[in-house]
Amino acid sequence: MLNDFFSSIIENGAFSGSDFIYTTFTALVCGMIISGAYVIKNKCSKSFAITLVLLPAIVEVVIILVNGNIGTGIAVAGAFSLVKFRSAPGKGQEITSIFLAMAVGLASGMGHIGVAFFFTLIISLLNVVLNISGFGGKRESYRKLKVTVPYNVDYEKIFDDIFKKYAVRFSYDEIKTGGEKNRSEEKQDISTGVYKICINISLRKNASIKNMIDELKNMNGNLDVCIGKISDNQDNL
Repeated sequence: MLNDFFSSIIENGAFSGSDFIYTTFTALVCGMIISGAYVIKNKCSKSFAITLVLLPAIVEVVIILVNGNIGTGIAVAGAFSLVKFRSAPGKGQEITSIFLAMAVGLASGMGHIGVAFFFTLIISLLNVVLNISGFGGKRESYRKLKVTVPYNVDYEKIFDDIFKKYAVRFSYDEIKTGGEKNRSEEKQDISTGVYKICINISLRKNASIKNMIDELKNMNGNLDVCIGKISDNQDNL
């Protein structure tokens, strides 16, 4: 019984109308499952979600047509070699979902509808569980803090007590100078010059950002203080 479930409904490369309907229906249903699993806890565009739905069926049609026909397979490979994808690098999970959709389309096109359904359900369920559980996510609240201080302030020590109070760890990432120029001498005016400091900071649990900003502004002469999230672009392939 189990062997029959995972066996192919297409024999010797020949397929009937009912075989085509079964495999196409399987590919479309699996594509909907893959797409539905991906959009859970993931930022996803409408275009990419639709692509995941249709991609298995497209691959399935290609495979079922070239199944057992070497000449047609070479022609299709030549046609696909002309296609160039000019897009931004995708994230790891996006690439994984595309490969999953292609694998399911391949299994459907070869008539292994049981393999296609089983593989889709297992991988999609695991994908949802890992996303909901936050597997592999950051355990700390990382922020990028930008503080403006006057030239006459020792920025390397003045904020240490505040950072130790509100942060687990911190590091100075970038320091820039700025300020008005003296028109007559064309040099930096020390009286109006400032340091613009960029700091990577890992906040403590339940730390008050408002209180931290208020204390920083008291120490830097009420100049600009900005805090934001660090963009997550490290999982590009």
